[in-house]
Amino acid sequence: MIKVEKFVVNPLGENSFVLSDETGECIFIDPGFYFDEEHQEIKNYIATNKLTPVKITNTHCHFDHIMGVEFIRNEYKIPFHAHKEDSFWVDNAAEQAQRFGMEVSSVSPINEFLVDKEFVKLGNSQLEIIHVPGHAPGHVVFYSKEDKILIAGDVLFYGSIGRTDLPGGDHETLISNIKNKLFSLPDDTKVYCGHGPETTLGFEKTTNPFLT
Repeated sequence: MIKVEKFVVNPLGENSFVLSDETGECIFIDPGFYFDEEHQEIKNYIATNKLTPVKITNTHCHFDHIMGVEFIRNEYKIPFHAHKEDSFWVDNAAEQAQRFGMEVSSVSPINEFLVDKEFVKLGNSQLEIIHVPGHAPGHVVFYSKEDKILIAGDVLFYGSIGRTDLPGGDHETLISNIKNKLFSLPDDTKVYCGHGPETTLGFEKTTNPFLT
């Protein structure tokens, strides 16, 4: 069974996740750790729970979701996985942040590309990779049928959807992908969003003003 631990980090209140199972293996999803105290908090969590990090897997590569990639990659000597169509965001991480008045160090290239309909594995568990562009061209979500969870990044929020005004974004594409790819999953699937609180697919299907 997958355990999901959420950390709300950096000046943009981004949700970073550590997923682990009974084997003690874990993965980082969207590590946005920015401040020194956030770095220490995640190190303490990994050590206290005796976890073994195996990889970083990103839903997408907007700067607030990759602020902590180099720290995590260097601290635990693990690879960074993301979709190839978001490579340009990684290459321009520092420039991205500057547009929002923030300083972020450059991020080294993606080590391995995530592929639609393949799986991310940790311990005895796995998550299906679903490519859901619209917010970002390389945006993916991670779905566990067994655990009824969806790590949605910035595609879908509680009562809202991701912005589509950044390079590579497209509103119609995002709406179509949410309705066709995500809303086909079970209504009781718990959604862990890239910002804000959790929700369920059923709740968003019936109440989200952007999707009803």
